[in-house]
Amino acid sequence: MANAKKTKPLSPRSAASKKAPAAKYVDGFVLVIPKTKVAAYKKMAKEGAKMWMGHGALGYRECILEHANPEQVTFTFPIMAKAKPDETVWFSYIEFKSKKHRDQVNAKVMKEMEKKYKDSKDAMKDMPFDMKRMAYGGFKVEVSS
Repeated sequence: MANAKKTKPLSPRSAASKKAPAAKYVDGFVLVIPKTKVAAYKKMAKEGAKMWMGHGALGYRECILEHANPEQVTFTFPIMAKAKPDETVWFSYIEFKSKKHRDQVNAKVMKEMEKKYKDSKDAMKDMPFDMKRMAYGGFKVEVSS
């Protein structure tokens, strides 16, 4: 043991980076959720996380707005989303290796959803948010650390 080479322990960030490749593509969402439907949304989000991660997404995050100071900037997420006092604003994102990887994972997720909801006449009617007020975009990661 005297000749054993000492190694420096990995920091949590570097340990995590050894487990999965860095995201090069992200699907991002901004949603408005009525405060009365937050529990239902969280339940749906947990199911979504299992589905996306199960089909190969690198990461899945659902984030509720905690702080938006309109005195610091002229345009905040609640203003952009036209959130009412009885609503919460969420920023969500899913991480992928590339746009091609995103397309492959999403195709599998959509196939699973179609199978799961094939007997539902209108699965969208029970959504805990208004789909018409959801913002979405696919983003190429330009800077990451």
